[in-house]
Amino acid sequence: MTRLPALLLVGVLAGVPCLAPMVAHAAGPTAAAPSAWTADPARSTLEFTFVQAGAKSTGRFARFTANIDFTAANPTAGHFDVNIDLGSVDTRDKDRDTQLRAPELFDVMKFPRAQYEATAFVEKNGAYEGHGKLTLRGLSRDVPVTFTFETATESGQPVAHLKGTATVKRLQFGVGQGEWKSTEWIEDDVQVAFDLRLQPRAGSK
Repeated sequence: MTRLPALLLVGVLAGVPCLAPMVAHAAGPTAAAPSAWTADPARSTLEFTFVQAGAKSTGRFARFTANIDFTAANPTAGHFDVNIDLGSVDTRDKDRDTQLRAPELFDVMKFPRAQYEATAFVEKNGAYEGHGKLTLRGLSRDVPVTFTFETATESGQPVAHLKGTATVKRLQFGVGQGEWKSTEWIEDDVQVAFDLRLQPRAGSK
């Protein structure tokens, strides 16, 4: 059996991104802070960690977009929209990456992208929890996230930092057909970690 990772979402999925629970410590923005952000692709990462044959391995998605509408002053009005190019998966192993793109796993020829969209957020003891859906291989499932959110000013310009984690169960999305369904070889749970450097979205106030 070719050695390779179980999903990872979105991305989660791409998270997604794809994209399980989110906890955040917000550095309260000023009244003038923007609420519409987009991820800086050169300074943002979307990674996943899977357990194969008892050993942990990590991969990433090199191409994804993240449009984030969020402020600490009004978290309930937040909205996350993350789109992940599944073909950009990179586990530092070409054979494994090829297998991940195959029909038994991501099936990128049929499902080239994953999406994570969150629309419900709550604050818990100074932290945030977001609830949304990850869509992967044509299947949509609820995936909560935990994250931190901080704003700052760099060279006179507003920026934000969004960092969090999620847990994706790969088999809920069909990531693992045939022999790859077995959890003896690859565990069902895949840990997703995202670290986004955000800049104001073009056209936002």
